[in-house]
Amino acid sequence: MNIRYTFPRSCRLLKTDEYSSVFNFRCGKTGQYLNIYAKPNIENSSARLGIVVGKKQLRTAVARNLAKRVVRDMFRLHRNELPNLDYIVRINKPFTKDESNVVRNELILLFKKSKRCLDS
Repeated sequence: MNIRYTFPRSCRLLKTDEYSSVFNFRCGKTGQYLNIYAKPNIENSSARLGIVVGKKQLRTAVARNLAKRVVRDMFRLHRNELPNLDYIVRINKPFTKDESNVVRNELILLFKKSKRCLDS
């Protein structure tokens, strides 16, 4: 089986309504660096991702872009293992390049915990 590790447009949350529906579903998990919100996705056949990075948490564009890059990369690599949920990842606390492995592990753990949102 040939698995493609891409992040196509169909796997992204793009519109404000899509973000609002996930936030309003109120199924979230919290970690040290990240918050993850999830909602069952009925329309699409794969998981979708949205990322929220506030300027208050990460002041420089370099830090915000690093955070988004780390989250996107982990989602891209694990997308085929994830259930059909819409995910929003919100950055809680600033992290450096050295701490990115800790954040990656936390994100995997939060993805596993968010599977409980399917039952809701």
